Amino acid sequence: MGVRYCDLHDIDRGDFDAVVVGSGFAGSVMARELAERGGKRVLVIEKKPHIAGNMYDEAGEAGILVHRYGPHIFHTNDKRAFDYVRRFTEWRDYQHEVLADWYGTYMPVPFNKNSMEIAFGEERASQLIEKLIATFGDERKVTITELRSVDDPDLTEVADFIYKNVFLYYTQKQWGLTPEEVDPSVTARVPVFLSRDNRYFQDAYQGMPLEGYTPLFERMLDHERIMVCLETEAENVFELEFESNDENAPLSAILIKGAPFEGPIVYTGPLDELFLSRFGRLPYRSLDFVYETHDVEHVLPCGTVNFTVTEDYTRITEFKYLTGQVSDKTTIMKEYSHSYDDPKKQIPYYAIINDENAAHYERYRALTTSLPNFHPLGRLAEYRYYNMDVIIGRALALADELVG
Repeated sequence: MGVRYCDLHDIDRGDFDAVVVGSGFAGSVMARELAERGGKRVLVIEKKPHIAGNMYDEAGEAGILVHRYGPHIFHTNDKRAFDYVRRFTEWRDYQHEVLADWYGTYMPVPFNKNSMEIAFGEERASQLIEKLIATFGDERKVTITELRSVDDPDLTEVADFIYKNVFLYYTQKQWGLTPEEVDPSVTARVPVFLSRDNRYFQDAYQGMPLEGYTPLFERMLDHERIMVCLETEAENVFELEFESNDENAPLSAILIKGAPFEGPIVYTGPLDELFLSRFGRLPYRSLDFVYETHDVEHVLPCGTVNFTVTEDYTRITEFKYLTGQVSDKTTIMKEYSHSYDDPKKQIPYYAIINDENAAHYERYRALTTSLPNFHPLGRLAEYRYYNMDVIIGRALALADELVG
């Protein structure tokens, strides 16, 4: 049958009894569950000109499948989430590897035993590895904070090296911070992996959709009770009513086509945009991507290289590693991080999570709490960082709650 695309102007108010804003994993899983398990007629509103949200992929100029909003590698220990997406795609086994470019030398990331030998030389690395294992045990991920908590100059040496050569400059680029502004709690999570496993993830289930993410979403949204309106902004669909004229007054109703809508509304977009940024915009980091096609089989030695001590871009991804395509050409993508200043021209990618911004978000969230049919879900709507599998799990949990 295919996805049922529609124009909002051609839809009557009685044609749907559930609304989902956004067609990434949060929105698409909810739309499918509300339609399939709940028997709802679901209207999906998507402001982009395509479905799949930031997972959208398509063939580039050389025929290589490229991710238009940054690389997305699926990995999870959640069997329910993995089984769910497997309904809509065949799977390609793929174990992602990431290297750090350390002044032209490649080291595995996360920093591990192999990285240590590259950084310190085999003899010195052997001594350090032996001490690390004696202190923390083998095959463990140990954070910089844990290393520094032990009064041992050797372990401090390892922690300092990782901080300066793997973490610091990359984090400054990613978040637009000075060294002094880098949050110690973020630093605390930077690990050394006491292993020779060069995989970036150690999850039980890893891979890539065989035909890409976009066909996965096309199948997920292919249901007789789902309609999708592209290039449609929720702010132009919803009419918001509040309990009073006070700027902090909560919502009392959401109107669609002039009438209060009492069915479930699952909202996966930025919550501040729904309220026209009445309390100011929530801070995010945005990204720019530069694609290059080269007449060689490969440019990089693996799927992603992080530039941790040089370059303005944070990383380069070479998509052929992810897709498994065979070609005498290859397409790479350079990723630049910058501030999020203009919602009309930029996309919010990463919430800048700190106490001040969390309180800022909660002001928006408080506007919705008296409306029981309104459900914020996902990275943007919850102002959180979630991996894809976690979003799928949260969507399935919400569906369980709404439809049983």
